[in-house]
Amino acid sequence: MVVKVYGPIRAACPQRVLVCLLEKGVEFDAIDVALEAGEHKKPDFLERQPFGQVPVVQDGDFRLFESRAIIRYYAAKFADRGPNLLGKTLEERALVDQWLEVEAHNFNDLVYTIVLQLLVLPQIGQPGDMDLVQSCKNKLEKVLDIYERRLAESNYLAGGYYTLADMSHLPGIRFLMNEADMSHLVRERKNVNAWWDDISNRPAWKKVLKLMA
Repeated sequence: MVVKVYGPIRAACPQRVLVCLLEKGVEFDAIDVALEAGEHKKPDFLERQPFGQVPVVQDGDFRLFESRAIIRYYAAKFADRGPNLLGKTLEERALVDQWLEVEAHNFNDLVYTIVLQLLVLPQIGQPGDMDLVQSCKNKLEKVLDIYERRLAESNYLAGGYYTLADMSHLPGIRFLMNEADMSHLVRERKNVNAWWDDISNRPAWKKVLKLMA
């Protein structure tokens, strides 16, 4: 059965889901939701996602929202297909969950604010707060310094192989590298840079980029 993914491909959270489905070889249909037109706040969409956010997946009779919950679900549902994205032992799974939490609360919140100020607000005719952008950038540098130390110990955030913890960073770092003119935050950190070059060259992520194009 084809999984329906509701959300624009160019948005970060749907990208997180699509790359997971591609890693697992799950067939899907990406259904666009025009955020600029407010489709995510209309009654028919709110029936699928009561908070008016993307993405939502429909898998037969099962519906799920929140991108990190979705990727955990598919990594578990298709654990015997494709790469192991969850960890093999209780301890490894705990580390994956730990770094997913770090991504959500220490990394993504800062990137999201930068995206809002530099990209979203100007698109609707409102000026971004450059002082806020600089503050987030300063905080992000400290976060990436922690990543640099972690990645000196292992090739990936949760250990010796690629997991959801690494995957979840792909959309946010892509924005920093390509749209926010902040690629130096990655390139100036040897271990973070090597990690980014590794995970961003995975075939599944390259397919997401082609879908975006």
